[in-house]
Amino acid sequence: MRPSRRTLLTATTAAAASLTPTAAEARGHRRTGFENLAASGYEPLRGQRIGIVTNPTGITRDARHIVDVMHADTRVDLRAVFGPEHGFRGTAQAGGSEGRYDDPATGLPVYDTYLKSGRPLADVFTASGVDTVVFDIQDVGARFYTYIWTLYDCMEAAQLAGKRFVVLDRPNPATGRAALGPVLHKEFATFVGRQPIAQAHGMTVAELARLFNGEFLTEPVPLETVPMSGWKRSDFYDASGLPWVPPSPNMPTPDTALVYSGTCLFEGTNLSEGRGTTRPFELLGAEGVDRRWAAAANELALPGVRFREAYFAPTFSKFQGKTVGGVQVHVHDRAAFDPVRTGIALLVTAKRVWSGFAWRPDHWIDKLTGSTRVRTMIDAGADTDEVVAGWQEDLAAFRRMRRKYLRYR
Repeated sequence: MRPSRRTLLTATTAAAASLTPTAAEARGHRRTGFENLAASGYEPLRGQRIGIVTNPTGITRDARHIVDVMHADTRVDLRAVFGPEHGFRGTAQAGGSEGRYDDPATGLPVYDTYLKSGRPLADVFTASGVDTVVFDIQDVGARFYTYIWTLYDCMEAAQLAGKRFVVLDRPNPATGRAALGPVLHKEFATFVGRQPIAQAHGMTVAELARLFNGEFLTEPVPLETVPMSGWKRSDFYDASGLPWVPPSPNMPTPDTALVYSGTCLFEGTNLSEGRGTTRPFELLGAEGVDRRWAAAANELALPGVRFREAYFAPTFSKFQGKTVGGVQVHVHDRAAFDPVRTGIALLVTAKRVWSGFAWRPDHWIDKLTGSTRVRTMIDAGADTDEVVAGWQEDLAAFRRMRRKYLRYR
């Protein structure tokens, strides 16, 4: 069934329309996009053969997976599941997926989307026999977290395959208050950044879908978004009342998500970003680093955060089995904390106090930050304020573009 061509389309369910975010706030109600979809009796999916892109984060408030819920409901004709990086049931580590298999719990065919895009991914959607592709994955708010580019690739492929696309919204755990950090330059586009958005985008997945459709897709997909009710842009994840399911193995808590858009930059260096510890992206370090790093970072008096001298031994990844020195990032005021500025400050101070500091030889830092600017400025001796000032013009332009796709106050 090929839908008629439409330009940008955003619709709400009947339930969502009757409970606007403003009314829901007054009544203390919060609902995810899936909860509003279910409350409508799955109205947007009626008469359609459905496939869903999801992972372990696609859960209900009582911790059931939405695939299990929808599969058991006769009002939904669920035909297929599409798994991203780490897989539908989450069995794969970073850079891995689960491949093609039949889900033991439901018998549904599970197709692998990881590292597929364009026509090959469109062919997967066609082979599945679905009419509508639904997306429901918890994001963490950073440009280089790959699920938003799975969203982008799936939207593009759905358009090529002539499918409808429905996005079920979930909270941005780092809030939606502001876009922060450098904006990707197109020549640095990879799977950790397909399009020019800010490093911390400050949007929900449904808002991003609207932006992708309106600004970046060559041909827009027939798009429907099911918004949340009651979510405010200033809300942190704990305000949602939802259980936290790690979106990936190294994103164990909402605290990790809060710092990730800044400290993930250490993936582009020879320091450990804390993989292989119980506090990834909050613990950073290397052999030879000592108390001077925490002291230098604390001297900057960055808002909302303090740094503790820390020692740890990663069980895998960089420095596996070795004791290294470094810092632990302690956020004491979430509202004041700027994760991207903090990440830059930690890079600047690490390079200053530790003679062994080096970028990864493949200049992965340029892919993470979206250009050569951060690396070359730090190498030239720029301080934190100078580096941050370097991206303000690009960021202001992105903020203007972003504004028209925001759904929540």
